[in-house]
Formats: sequence, C-alpha cells, structure tokens
Amino acid sequence: MRSRDMERGRKHRGDTQWTAWLTPTIVVANVSIFIVVMYTNDCPKTTTGANGDCVAKLLRRFSFQPLRENPFLGPSSSTLEKMGALDWRKVVQGNEKWRLITAMWLHAGIIHLVMNMFDVIVFGIRLEQQFGFIRIGLIYLISGFGGSILSALFLQKSISVGASGALLGLMGAMFSELLTNWTIYKSKLCALLSFLFIIAINLAIGLLPWVDNFAHIGGLLTGFCLGFILLMQPQSGWEEFRNSSQYGARARSKYNPCQYVLFFVAAVLVVAGLTVGLVMLFNGENGNKHCKWCHRLDCYPTSKWSC
Repeated sequence: MRSRDMERGRKHRGDTQWTAWLTPTIVVANVSIFIVVMYTNDCPKTTTGANGDCVAKLLRRFSFQPLRENPFLGPSSSTLEKMGALDWRKVVQGNEKWRLITAMWLHAGIIHLVMNMFDVIVFGIRLEQQFGFIRIGLIYLISGFGGSILSALFLQKSISVGASGALLGLMGAMFSELLTNWTIYKSKLCALLSFLFIIAINLAIGLLPWVDNFAHIGGLLTGFCLGFILLMQPQSGWEEFRNSSQYGARARSKYNPCQYVLFFVAAVLVVAGLTVGLVMLFNGENGNKHCKWCHRLDCYPTSKWSC
C-alpha cells in the first residue's frame, strides 16, 4: 500500500507532517554495511573451484559468491557469520547476545537488500512523516529484535540475516494503527483488505526455502502490538471540539475506551512476549520441541523444492 493511498483513506485532521530523515538513514546504513561485507568477503581470494567461479568478476573483491552457494548475489555464509549473523550457538553458548541486533543490519545478497530497502522506504517514510522518527525508530528496532528472538528459538541449525523482521514490524504497526484509529479512516474496508493482502503476500514468501519466516512472524507480531502503544491518535472529532469556541459543551474524551484497552493489552503482550522469549532462548530451549508443526511456518515442501 502506498502512502498516497493511505492518505486518501483518511479524514483531514490538520496534522503537522514530520520530515522523514530516519528512514533514508536506515537505508543508507544498510547499503553501506552491505558494501563493507562484500569488501570483507573478497570472493576471488577465498572461493575455491568446487562451487564454481565468482559472479560478476569485474567487481573484483566485491564480486558475488557462486550462485550454487548464494543465489541472492551476495557473500558467503562464513562471512555473514563473521560479520554478526544470527547464530543460535554463538548467541546462547558463545554469549554473543549482540547478534540479536546486528543480524537485522546484514543481508544475504543484493537481491535481498534491494527488496527489503524498497519496502522500508515505502512503509517507513509514510509512517515517519505522520508519527515522527522516535516512534518509528523504536518500532523498527524492537520489531527486528523480536524477530531475531523468534528466529533463534526455532532456527538453531542455520544462520539468519536481514531487516525483514523490522520491516514486517512496520507493516504490523500500520495495521494496528488502522484498527486503533478506526474512526478517522474513510475507506475502512479498502484499507483493511489492502493491509491483509500485503501481509499475506510477505508471509507466503516466507514459506519458500532460504527465507526466515520466523523473523517475519516475530517482527510482525511485535510491530502489531507496538502500533497500539505508539501510534494511537485522538478519536475523530476531538480536535474540532478542542478548537471550537463553544463554551459549556460537554468535554469529549481524547481517546475512546477501546483505544485504552488495546494500549494496555498490547503493552502487556510486548513485555511478556519479549521476556518469555529471551528466558527460553538463554535457557537453551528449542521452540520446535514445544510446537511440533511450527517448522511448517518457515518452509513448506513441494514437488519443486524441499526444506
């Protein structure tokens, strides 16, 4: 859903529009880190002939790993692991907790990077213009952290990288913002169906091999809850009442009771979810032992591929 489509679905409220600088900064940071990773990778120096030649040799040390090794046009898994990829063994047994944060700033390849950054621009700028950089920055970081926790609980035999958890967190926050601020939307059904479609597509992509859907789900759920907490807006008609010159009129509540209930429930769920997830993770728990079918959420085998 594009920003202009969302604005058409809203009633005019005279809100001050923020200048979006954090979202472009996030994109620049991710691109810069990818360049550093590729420089460190140095495919011509480290790749043997077993998996084929480096891709795009003209780039020299910035060339990509053979497609059989990395179809996303990027570095080797060993380089990603060295640079801070999410690795359950190193997070839990090696006490490298910082990987829960650094993994969201790494990408498996240029295809992975471009797809994620395009969506970050589309969703991030719209949210930042409306709600400011502090709230959107918190949603981005905490959602990425939540996605890393769920990923580490269920994917303990492979590494994981990418901003997908943080990105899905932005999508989840936009969805909950629609629900908690329902009264200020005009085209409610259109906006609701658009959100559900976009989220469904991203979760469906997560069923493919090479894609960490647990990071998607963890980030989505975290961002969804954070939207109720950080993106709550005054109900329809409150600003008009506040700015009116009618004295003696009955005071109108800034937020409706439903918004307060959603705020409280979401706050409890975020704190409880992250706390329980961290406790389980550092106690060495494997999420698959508690949910026998959950592995299907990450990759669904078909006649075209296996997991």
